[in-house]
Amino acid sequence: MSVKEKIPSSVAEAAPHFNGRESWRIFGIMAEFVEATERLNAIRPAVSIFGSARVEPDHPYYALTERIARQLSDAGFAVISGGGPGIMEAANKGAFFGKSPSVGLNIQLPLEQQANAYQDISQTFQHFFARKFMFVKCASAYVVMPGGFGTLDELLEAMTLVQTRKSRQIPIILVHGAFWRGLLDWFKEQLVTERMISPEDLGLIQVIDEPSDVVEAIFKHYETRGFMPLPEEHEIMLNL
Repeated sequence: MSVKEKIPSSVAEAAPHFNGRESWRIFGIMAEFVEATERLNAIRPAVSIFGSARVEPDHPYYALTERIARQLSDAGFAVISGGGPGIMEAANKGAFFGKSPSVGLNIQLPLEQQANAYQDISQTFQHFFARKFMFVKCASAYVVMPGGFGTLDELLEAMTLVQTRKSRQIPIILVHGAFWRGLLDWFKEQLVTERMISPEDLGLIQVIDEPSDVVEAIFKHYETRGFMPLPEEHEIMLNL
């Protein structure tokens, strides 16, 4: 039996309809990129903060995130989060009561994500990849709090883009070393040992626990240059 013989006739008949919808969907994706770029381009310098949506307001991770975001905001950085609850809310809350803008990049989900109330600028996305692009494009640094699959996805995406030089090199900071120790040990013992990554790739990330040290590490990275992308970095970002 051939592949064509295995395709139900109803599916084959519906294919042109779905193909047409796919083509029009491209315009929706373009519009999402254009709208987000126009609204967020002026939000510089900015720091993207990631972490679990499941963290309750009385959890130590929430308080730690809020302190980091407040210090970043008072130091002149806009703070960008995913716009939802948990650590995302803590990041926006800390920035909201600071001196710089609090930005939420919300996502439409089948189980609707509720946008938190601490956003000076709120942008909603339908597509994860458009949202992830804006996290990278706008950020002068990544601060990664404890989290689950989504947080790991953002962390590894950032590391991959910097490693492959598809993005400019920015500080990628893991907060709360006790949480990340097992993953970092696995990176060293498995990925480096089996030559899946180079030993120097581990230098793409820093582990910092204190909020003031997070701010200091970001300033140190940029102490000999400005926060805006250099011309060659701007060219790289255009091809992100």
